Amino acid sequence: MKNPYQKIYLASKSPRRRELLRQIGVVFELLLLRDQTPRGPDVSEDVLPDELPQHYVARVTMEKARAAHQMMVWRSLPARPILAADTTVTIDGLILGKPANRREAVEMLQMLSGRTHQVLTSVAVIHQEQSWQLTQVSDVIFQSLSAAMIDAYCDTSEPYDKAGGYGIQGPAAIFIESIRGSHSGIMGLPLFETAQLLQQAGIRIL
Repeated sequence: MKNPYQKIYLASKSPRRRELLRQIGVVFELLLLRDQTPRGPDVSEDVLPDELPQHYVARVTMEKARAAHQMMVWRSLPARPILAADTTVTIDGLILGKPANRREAVEMLQMLSGRTHQVLTSVAVIHQEQSWQLTQVSDVIFQSLSAAMIDAYCDTSEPYDKAGGYGIQGPAAIFIESIRGSHSGIMGLPLFETAQLLQQAGIRIL
């Protein structure tokens, strides 16, 4: 039987990451960062000038983990491992975030149509003044999308809360011819790498 004190803090609003952690039996409590404060978000997701996608996703992830760790200290919460993650989609060296509107969603899907792009998910764990981090990279091959397919998809709510304008776990799965990498990583939390990090932090998996 799993030790009930083997609980972590999850610094993510993503319902998909919650589902994936439950899939491997990780007990967690949410420790959510704020998108808006008088001084702006707890962690800015703005891309720095000339920042490469892999550097960007790793930096933002570690900043989220550190901000959540500081929040745990400020609130005098029980000390537990903190897990943070960030996912980005990249093609031609460009970072595709969450589309702000329909025009951006259409442009992103047109860019991905008929091509291979990369999905990068970085995972960081902080516990007892130590930190561990890995970034998982997957190749995703899209079929060629017609204008009608893109329009129909962008008429739904699906594109607007996901990096690159799509999620592999939703209707856009029909766009994907094949992947090379981690299905769970494309969803937002690579379970193999996540389990490795949590085990290093003392959390028993299964």
